[in-house]
Amino acid sequence: MGTLASALRPIALEITDAPRVYVDANMPVGVVVAMRRELQWDVFFVLEHDDLRRAPDAEHFRLALELGRTLITLDHDFLDDRRYPPDLSPGVVVCSAPDEAGLLRLLRRLDQETLRSPAADRLPLRGRKIEIVPSVTS
Repeated sequence: MGTLASALRPIALEITDAPRVYVDANMPVGVVVAMRRELQWDVFFVLEHDDLRRAPDAEHFRLALELGRTLITLDHDFLDDRRYPPDLSPGVVVCSAPDEAGLLRLLRRLDQETLRSPAADRLPLRGRKIEIVPSVTS
């Protein structure tokens, strides 16, 4: 028997074409607002859920997969394949930027090149982890 989240996932996928992301607690609130307003992503932000604010990283990793969402984070711990095996991954994006403006530039590029590319499926990074950093020309 599955969970409520796993039962509702197919319904949620039919409702919207927006990228579905799971954002952990270290992401700046202003960037999360931009994800929703500017990028039009369906964002599950852990700081909006009292029971998840202090949850361990392993719980966020598990929940992102269960909820069918790509995990977006600033936490480089998620790049450790022993702790967070890629084959169990919903897709993890680890971001590195000097400020919120730089972070938003990275996320815009991720949106265009990966999450909304013509070849993208519902979890375009499932089984993979990527680290995005500012390019030299950004």
